[in-house]
Amino acid sequence: MKRKSNAGHGPAKRLKGREIGADENGQCGPRMSVLPEHLQHPITAKELMELLHYAALPGITGIKQPSWCSVDGQQHVEGVNVVLVEGVTQRDFYKHYMTFRRLRSNYTSRVTFTPSTPSTSNLLSGIFSSDVATLDGSCVGPVERGSSKLHKVLTTHPVVTKFGTRRHGLTAYLLPQEEMIKGHYPVKGMPGFEEFVCTHSDDVVTDASPLFGLDCEMCLTVRGYEVTRVSLVDCQGTCMLDRLVKPDNKILDYITQFSGITAAMLQPVRTKLGDVQAELKRLLPRDAVLVGHSINSDLMALKLIHPHVIDTSRLYRREFGQRFKLKVLAEIVLQRRIQTEERTGHDPAEDALAALELAQYFIRRGPLQVLEDHLEQLWGLTLQEESTHSESEPSSRFAEVLQRLGRSVCYVGKRCDVALHLANQQWLHSDKEVAASFRRLGKVPFFSVLHMSPLSKRSQDLPAKLDHEVKTWVAGLCVYVLLTACVVVLQASTPLGDMCMLFAGPFPVGYPEREVRRLFRCCGRVRRVKMLNRTHRVRFGGVPPSLHANRSRFMQVHALVEFKLLEGAALALQTLNGIQVQGHTLKVQRPVNESTLDLDVTLNALMSDVLNTRRLYATRLEPLLARSISAKRSEHAPDAEHSELNDCTPLAAETYELSEETLVQRFGRFGAVERVFAKAKPGRRARYACIQFASPEGRHAALRSLEELWRENFLVCPALTPPHMTSWLADDDREHVTPTVLEVQMEHTMEKLDRRLGKVFMSLPEGTLSVVLLLPRPSAPNSSPGLCFLDFKQKVIKPRGEERKCESELI
Repeated sequence: MKRKSNAGHGPAKRLKGREIGADENGQCGPRMSVLPEHLQHPITAKELMELLHYAALPGITGIKQPSWCSVDGQQHVEGVNVVLVEGVTQRDFYKHYMTFRRLRSNYTSRVTFTPSTPSTSNLLSGIFSSDVATLDGSCVGPVERGSSKLHKVLTTHPVVTKFGTRRHGLTAYLLPQEEMIKGHYPVKGMPGFEEFVCTHSDDVVTDASPLFGLDCEMCLTVRGYEVTRVSLVDCQGTCMLDRLVKPDNKILDYITQFSGITAAMLQPVRTKLGDVQAELKRLLPRDAVLVGHSINSDLMALKLIHPHVIDTSRLYRREFGQRFKLKVLAEIVLQRRIQTEERTGHDPAEDALAALELAQYFIRRGPLQVLEDHLEQLWGLTLQEESTHSESEPSSRFAEVLQRLGRSVCYVGKRCDVALHLANQQWLHSDKEVAASFRRLGKVPFFSVLHMSPLSKRSQDLPAKLDHEVKTWVAGLCVYVLLTACVVVLQASTPLGDMCMLFAGPFPVGYPEREVRRLFRCCGRVRRVKMLNRTHRVRFGGVPPSLHANRSRFMQVHALVEFKLLEGAALALQTLNGIQVQGHTLKVQRPVNESTLDLDVTLNALMSDVLNTRRLYATRLEPLLARSISAKRSEHAPDAEHSELNDCTPLAAETYELSEETLVQRFGRFGAVERVFAKAKPGRRARYACIQFASPEGRHAALRSLEELWRENFLVCPALTPPHMTSWLADDDREHVTPTVLEVQMEHTMEKLDRRLGKVFMSLPEGTLSVVLLLPRPSAPNSSPGLCFLDFKQKVIKPRGEERKCESELI
């Protein structure tokens, strides 16, 4: 997909949902972006419903547009998928940031989420039962599928949503090539089918083309399942072909109870698979349509490619891709018993004829009439409730509006009180089953909600169990060895507090805390400063201490500085390390412990985050401090009058003020500036700013011009803090201590969660709005807020490796 840039600085990549591609027909896909003024404001469940309603109901007049984000290309939305992850908070995501590789790269919008209700079940039910605002008559639905005269049980049935209600010719029920590829039917030109034989079939098939029923029986050989009997019947029910086939490989199991084949039957047979393939090519006309029940397995066994097929297991459809057995369909629809227990094995000619007649019946009667004839016997549904609700006004509940429009709706997750018909729900016990079941669906529902809970009750009880075990085994050294090994293997995730912490010193004795804060706040907002004083004794070489009346003592003063934003710590480490403070050369460094072993990797990943690839963090130094840092950078001896920080009295504010006009003027030469974030307290000037360019090339150009910006007293670095966060530090982060063994399990759990969320995202069709909600547990006290990931699935163009490498060297 080709994307256009409006910045004039080379091809822009797709970021924050701003750029959008077009398909081969020139049609643009859907896109969304969070409005800048709402980036740092949490969204509520009500605001999320606004987006879901607007995206899932394109073309319906009167639907309220979301107040906190913009959606373009609404008419091209192919579906909406919502995944609720219970028990994982915003802090958990950033604590295990490197683990969530797929989650952070698949979504270009990320906002804080605060549910209005503490119960996840209430939120789930509210998604389906929320009222759609300002609905009018156009919400009744399409003329064909959503007619007000049609019972809602029928409008939402998978047969109607797939084929409509009117009768069509046989061409309407042919499997499209895309569905054949997805269902692993033999298709010419696809890998794995190079040795398959193609029939003599025309590309054009009409409603008058002949139907042929096909069925095979197989046995198990050393090379897998191979065909042992083939039957073909024509549209009149005449058996045209019924052959026993000798497999090429040694037979391990005849599977007689199903195939009806025995060793005695195959003993005199000389017919091989190639003979049957040649006979089928001779018998089938060029416009033939093959009919079978799960006919893909028959074609695979025959190693035959035929482009025009009707699969009766996909005609008589069920919810969530489930299929009826041929025996059940024949007994209920055709009033005929096949595959009876009195007979050993199946008769392929009988099965082929049953499949053929089922297809003919479906084509002749039409989808709606088939449903009305066998709705209760096959699908277990009745239309009795129609009489009680036929005169009432249509409901404005979200799920019912979607179903009236003929759009499929489903819920997959653990058993929950959801305002949705039981036929549209799948109750499962584990997250693994939820992801696997959703991916196995024959067709992804238009609106789907998945509920995952990776932290099971067993995981919640683990801290208490672990505490008991530690107390029991505390006398043994094995516990210490085990915990130490876990730390080494895991290289524990970086706590949020340690990411923003720096140690600096030595400072002169008596150097006040307020001056340290004043020095470091030139790089970013300082959360707290703690002075660290230590007294050292000095021994003179070669002279016993007893000869001295007083031992010499001196004091070293250091400071622990915690920034609110990670950019402040990165800039302070880059610029303040090595400067002179009243004759003392400062050394600025990060803490070194097991929690910061992989900090550099995390910083590089944050810098390349899709939310930050167009953003630049900037501050402007006071001229006096800039001269001192310049002396350090040039590695010349500083002039005491100009370089030492004996007096940090600020100059006129206008000389280094950060205003939106100034920043747009100064940074606009690198590329089009989309927005400037420069917050300040009322009555005070802004000290720090975030510049967002229209394309990543603007940021790259600014980073390549660091020396030019430095001459103007600007300090810049790639943005590291996501736009929705105001601080990297949580108030309770320092108090939240997790046992090491539990941390190992948490890391493994988060990795599995990320892998499953990635698989769900990959299974969605392009143009689907994907939403992932991380929700804290209602019972968890003082838990951090949730997090919402949003994006339309489209083809993503990743940044070039050279650009990433260039930026990573700046941190």
